Amino acid sequence: MGVFYCRSPLSGMDGQQQQGTIQGKDERASYYATSTASQPSGFAGKLAVFLRHNVLTMLTVAGVVSGIVLGLALKKSRSSKWTEREIMYINYIGELFLRMLKSLILPLIMASLISAIGSLDLSLSSRIGGRAIVYYMLTTVSAVILGIILVVTIEPGSNQQQQKASDAVSRNVTTVDTLMDLIRNMFPPNLVEACIAQHQTKITYDPKSSVAMDEKDKYTWKIGSTTESGTNILGLVVFSTVLGITLGKMGEAGKPLLSFFETLSTAMMIITNWVVWLSPLGVLFLVASKIVEMENLSTVVQQLGMYFLTVIIGLCIHGFFVLPTIYFFFTRKNPFTYVSNMAQAMATAFGTSSSSATLPVAIACLEDRNGIDPRVTRFVMPIGATINMDGTALYEAVAAIFIAQVRHTALSFGQLVAISITATAASIGAAGIPQAGLVTMVMVLDTVGLPSGDISLILAIDWLLDRCRTTVNVVGDSLGAGIVNHLSRSELAALPHHTTGQKRNGGGADNHTTSI
Repeated sequence: MGVFYCRSPLSGMDGQQQQGTIQGKDERASYYATSTASQPSGFAGKLAVFLRHNVLTMLTVAGVVSGIVLGLALKKSRSSKWTEREIMYINYIGELFLRMLKSLILPLIMASLISAIGSLDLSLSSRIGGRAIVYYMLTTVSAVILGIILVVTIEPGSNQQQQKASDAVSRNVTTVDTLMDLIRNMFPPNLVEACIAQHQTKITYDPKSSVAMDEKDKYTWKIGSTTESGTNILGLVVFSTVLGITLGKMGEAGKPLLSFFETLSTAMMIITNWVVWLSPLGVLFLVASKIVEMENLSTVVQQLGMYFLTVIIGLCIHGFFVLPTIYFFFTRKNPFTYVSNMAQAMATAFGTSSSSATLPVAIACLEDRNGIDPRVTRFVMPIGATINMDGTALYEAVAAIFIAQVRHTALSFGQLVAISITATAASIGAAGIPQAGLVTMVMVLDTVGLPSGDISLILAIDWLLDRCRTTVNVVGDSLGAGIVNHLSRSELAALPHHTTGQKRNGGGADNHTTSI
């Protein structure tokens, strides 16, 4: 464990003269004072400390359970269907909570990345980034392979009656179009626009064309472009990374701007601490509204039960066996204690169905509960929330092969390999927003020659699977931060600590630096 030196801006005293003493009126200062001075003895005292430190996590988990109970109770309280307006009323508090979390994403990602990369030695930041990317690729590929093995073995679609799919969600784009959109979004022409929209290829039939319209031949259609509402996270991550590297190379000349982003990053984490205390209430109504919205939950589960079970088994194996095993292999530490400390982030991920919205909570859990260096969390986590989507990759591989089984389409080994590669690329391109995986499913289905309208076959149950795979995405990102932190510990200890290296203060005024 590190030794914490504290300097209160109110006292003006040197931090080392106050070793082990913490001043301030915030909860975090009180926590450190208690932990360094007088630890309570006996079972009752330890239980009190446990409850005090885990009350928010327990409340958030209780919010998820209460939301399910409330949703089922409301659904059974009347025989008629709940109207859209009534569901909107139920979801209103949850919507406000989700909007508050999303409002933190943009400043937090940019400030965290820029300050973390700018304050690190460039050679170290490249090594940290390299380790993170290797981990992301390893876990994503393993998730896809696991999904393919399970869906081919269980064959959930073989017992399903062939259904008619709707073409309402068809975009009529090719895999190449989707991959090119992914790269285009990495380089936004307008940073302000990137905050609210991202590029998307749009293909429409040109009635003036002399070529006869052919539904199967996408190249007889007119290619255009449009902007899709939503933050272009990938483009902002690329820009923030480049700016962070630039400020690091500028040295003293870049410190004023770097200090601005360091202060902004710290401020955003304090605001996050305020917002997350609303998570139990927000998650409760988000989950309850989704339960009420379902027309007939039992019928849907019966119809798509084997598909649902296959995805859940895959997510559980990957999230609670494969990923912890990888973590233990690199760190030789208990992965389940680490994961249990992320319970609040996992509950938030399940409730919000957004890895980006969960990012502030996940960073707080990593720094406060697992002791991960803030320079690692604020560098690795924003990138992970953007490109590391293990749960999404597994789901897309399973969904594509499931749809092929429902359509009685036999897949060759080459097609399975193509699905694994495409699902990996699609998961990288999936934004960290609810049900973004449905958009990238287009390119996966195109790989096996299935129309994108077949997505409608799994829409009925996707809202629940989306929450489960988002939870696995957050677990994967968090374990990755722990591995990178462990592998980089000696290099981080040798560097001077900047503001980004300070322990996050949950709303108080004290500044903490860590001596490792």
